[in-house]
Amino acid sequence: MACLDPSEQKRYRHARDFLQESIRAASIPFWEQEEFPVGLVRELGRQGLGELQVDGSSALFKGLMYTEVARADVSLSALVGIHNELIVGMINDLGSPEQKERWLPGLRSLSVLGAFALTEPQHGSDIAGGLETTARGDGAEWIISGAKRWIGSGTVADFSLVWARDIADGQIKGFIVESDRPGFTATKIRHKIGLRIVQNADLDLDEVRIPRENLLPGATSFSATTNLLRDSRAWVGWQAAGIQLAAFDIARSYALDRHQFGKPLARFQLVQLQLSEILGNASASLAMMVRVASLQEAGHLQMAQAAMAKATTTRLARQSVAMGRSLLGGNGISTDFEMAKLFGDAEVLYTYEGSYEINSLIVGRAVTGKSAFV
Repeated sequence: MACLDPSEQKRYRHARDFLQESIRAASIPFWEQEEFPVGLVRELGRQGLGELQVDGSSALFKGLMYTEVARADVSLSALVGIHNELIVGMINDLGSPEQKERWLPGLRSLSVLGAFALTEPQHGSDIAGGLETTARGDGAEWIISGAKRWIGSGTVADFSLVWARDIADGQIKGFIVESDRPGFTATKIRHKIGLRIVQNADLDLDEVRIPRENLLPGATSFSATTNLLRDSRAWVGWQAAGIQLAAFDIARSYALDRHQFGKPLARFQLVQLQLSEILGNASASLAMMVRVASLQEAGHLQMAQAAMAKATTTRLARQSVAMGRSLLGGNGISTDFEMAKLFGDAEVLYTYEGSYEINSLIVGRAVTGKSAFV
């Protein structure tokens, strides 16, 4: 049976309290203004949330940390999750000793940030076959050319992990591209309805030259991303559980405080029904993710299982925040009452790291043996 050991239980309680007391309310103005909260990110680093991938934490503890960050703010949970699962994980697992020595210390403290640059303007779900960004060897350098889109932290990251197709052998490979390289441009994507703290960007790479040693030695084919992308799908499931707990917290508090027809909303049957369903959805999502953590610890998690967890929990999250928004009535559309913030964020969870539909088709392929899309 999966459970936290006593030291992790203590860390979990401390982190949960810190996130609720120091991050939840403080994140709201940054979300509303689409601004990056440098100070809050540094605080997360001081809490050890930048090194979950490499500090020996259990899969269950790591997942519960993602849940609690999402419970406080979903945007910051996206940053913490991508940072650990894709940036720290990729450099630690696929990088050279020199790359690890250079980048991991700052990444662990969240004083250095990276961006994971895979998706392109014309290629999302079909990126494995359609990737157009190229890498060309030129003596002691690589020349990277192309465009990327929806790249989280793209405008604030110190470097990007860019996936590009080597024109010499056709293989998709991973490269470290520092943000101050000539020809590298990051443009912020504005006017999002969710994850507004996350600085998603369009990246333009115009003949960007990098040293040969910026190629990650363990990322010389696209198959190197398999485990990373599988685990990042699972990570979104923890986010989905966290946003539902946040929806329950907000809805329950509102129902107890708000009075209509001479009594608190919590006395009405339909309100109690919605609260019960939100909590039930959150509990079901957590139970599924605890099972995922158990499979990860045993080294048995398959892509289809991660896809099912991501699809199911984000579908339930979408339902839960919709009920929460309805329960708050007119106040549910104002970010002053937080639920509208969750409402927008849930739409992003439903779509990124493989859309709901694509993840469902991955499951369908696994259970039928027949692919509906490739």
